[in-house]
Amino acid sequence: MEYYNKVIESVGVRFLRGNNYRIEKPVNVLDYNDAENTLVLLHQGSLKFGDEQELVNEGEILFIPANRKSSVSFGAASKKNEVLNDTFLDNKRKYLQTISFRDIKNTEEDCVTIVTFEAKVFDVVNFFHSLGIPPFAIRFNDRIATIVEDMVKETEQSTPGKERVMKIHTELLVIEIVRHILKNRLFMEELSTNSTYFKDPRLIDLFNYIKKNIGGDLSNKVLAKVANVSEDYVGQYFKMLTGINPQDYIEYQRMEAAVELLRTSKKSIRDIGKEVGYKDTAYFCRRFKMMYGLPAGKMRRRESLINVQS
Repeated sequence: MEYYNKVIESVGVRFLRGNNYRIEKPVNVLDYNDAENTLVLLHQGSLKFGDEQELVNEGEILFIPANRKSSVSFGAASKKNEVLNDTFLDNKRKYLQTISFRDIKNTEEDCVTIVTFEAKVFDVVNFFHSLGIPPFAIRFNDRIATIVEDMVKETEQSTPGKERVMKIHTELLVIEIVRHILKNRLFMEELSTNSTYFKDPRLIDLFNYIKKNIGGDLSNKVLAKVANVSEDYVGQYFKMLTGINPQDYIEYQRMEAAVELLRTSKKSIRDIGKEVGYKDTAYFCRRFKMMYGLPAGKMRRRESLINVQS
């Protein structure tokens, strides 16, 4: 149990979006997927998923880990209602109409609540995806259903502390999903096979060092000394455990630090670039625009990166 406590402590979470929907037109999305984790709470009506079109009962939740594809049927969809995920997203309002909780109580039509959230280990590894967990129904768990509803209700508020409350809800949500998996002994083989890298203290040392020295020398030579492995091997070691090249991870972290400084400080773009490890301002600006699709100056005027992407 202590091991799972350490795993949970290493997971960073972020609420992304949440809404209630009335199913306007039944649809079977053949390859439903999202870059982050998705929960679909069925209030009333029909919801099915997977190749076998497994039924989700009213009050139960479909959980789709980040980057996992699954066939999902909203409403009593027939074969003629089949679409691909891209088509579904381009025409989402055709199939799903936003409604309030009050409307849900006053309608007999099919209704769902959909919540999307990020859960990443060391800010880079999609936690549930890395564990090899497939989409599955969360059954007989009113606790998780209540948290999902509370999250969406909070998004409708304009009260102090809203962002803090959403973070608390999201952290609680992740913990309750893990507890549900362990309590019901779901995917135990996947958990034992795919969670081994969480136990490697050298990897944890690397992530902590990168975080504390984001503006300094983070060459493979330096990383090799931190992890106590050879310079030739450190890149392979890092990628083997995380699925990403260490220098790509470092650039991502530097850019995320730059975004935070753009949002929270009045420092010049030149100074921000230097602070996160770029001596050449022009190169920093090119890489920033390549990563986010807009210049650093324009990013400063945006509320947050997630609003840019949503």
